[in-house]
Amino acid sequence: MIDDTDRRILTVLVNDARTSMRSIAEQVGVALGTVSNRVKRMEELGIINGYEVLLDAEKIGWNMTVLCGLRIEKGRLMEVQRRIAEDSRVFGIYDVTGEFDSMVLARVRDRAHLDDLSKTVLSSDGILRTVTHVVLNTVKQEGVRLP
Repeated sequence: MIDDTDRRILTVLVNDARTSMRSIAEQVGVALGTVSNRVKRMEELGIINGYEVLLDAEKIGWNMTVLCGLRIEKGRLMEVQRRIAEDSRVFGIYDVTGEFDSMVLARVRDRAHLDDLSKTVLSSDGILRTVTHVVLNTVKQEGVRLP
């Protein structure tokens, strides 16, 4: 689906999505038209799903990250996940194997905000059990990187 040239283009974009097409062409060692065509193709194929600004959550007041394991009533998984996904504090929801049915990643401002999340979102109808872990330190967090 992608070749070495695509991978090199993606590596540049992953490091800085604002890099100009001309700069990517220079760094990768191909023509500007090649870069433009390949980026457009990868966007159309859904390999590139968009471009975004990465914020430092703590610097804008979201001081706590939490991981919540959820046990959900049989037959209600997707309904519950859709409802939880609507909350702006939630930035990730995953189906998982093991003790829980779903893991939720969320950011909150403080303990009161976490209390509200726990009492309104994480204890809503269809959720049988939750276990919430507060992140003490983030050792590594980054987006998808190419191997």
